[in-house]
Amino acid sequence: MEQLSDQRRMIRLEETDSTNRYLKQLVREEHPEEGSLVIADYQTGGRGQIGNSWRSARGENLLFSLVIYPRQLPANESFILSRITSLALKNMLDQFAIDIRIKWPNDIYWKDKKIAGILIENDIQGKEIDNSVIGIGINVNQQIFPLDLPNPVSLCQITGTLHDREYLLDLFLREFFLLYRDLQDDQKTAIEDEYMLDLYRVNDFYWFEDQNGRFKAKIEAVLSSGHLVLRTLDSNEERIYAFKEVSFVD
Repeated sequence: MEQLSDQRRMIRLEETDSTNRYLKQLVREEHPEEGSLVIADYQTGGRGQIGNSWRSARGENLLFSLVIYPRQLPANESFILSRITSLALKNMLDQFAIDIRIKWPNDIYWKDKKIAGILIENDIQGKEIDNSVIGIGINVNQQIFPLDLPNPVSLCQITGTLHDREYLLDLFLREFFLLYRDLQDDQKTAIEDEYMLDLYRVNDFYWFEDQNGRFKAKIEAVLSSGHLVLRTLDSNEERIYAFKEVSFVD
């Protein structure tokens, strides 16, 4: 795909329960062009990975969903879409701040605080992905967060200035579709290598926790399936985890 179609849609909403739900319904009913977007000032039911919620102040952040049709991508390799989305967000935020990292599987961190999250929902046809709806929430201008959120931060808090959300969206889309074109050109290895380089807490031993307790380990790899491979410090054991099976310990 050399460029986005002029027929792609950009729907702006003051409020919706979820931009992902809205766009998924639109895909079922109208099959909009690749690159079509739904953007909202406020979500009443924003979601994160595996049942987590995403809460955001009205009109202060960037909340949107994007549809692509990566039909030649095998369903069991869908994690590459998380990689390119995470990398696009990091590349965009790198233009404003240092110390932006990707926390496995696809949260975006500044130092030890979360600035953005991703929710990707795929429709599968046979063994391939028919469409992918990519939902993104970026903390842009919010300066006061609910006390029960563990570690949020916004771009405004990092830089000390307010930011134009439309400009940030344009920057993200440029970065995303450069990487998406690389995927279409079968440059998966380069994408995977860049993702590994940009991971949070990579190249050293840190504390993790699984169902059996806490342990110190080093990130060895992230498989094409998205599973995290850790190497334990004490026993030099290789352990492989799916989402939510292991957590970072602060």
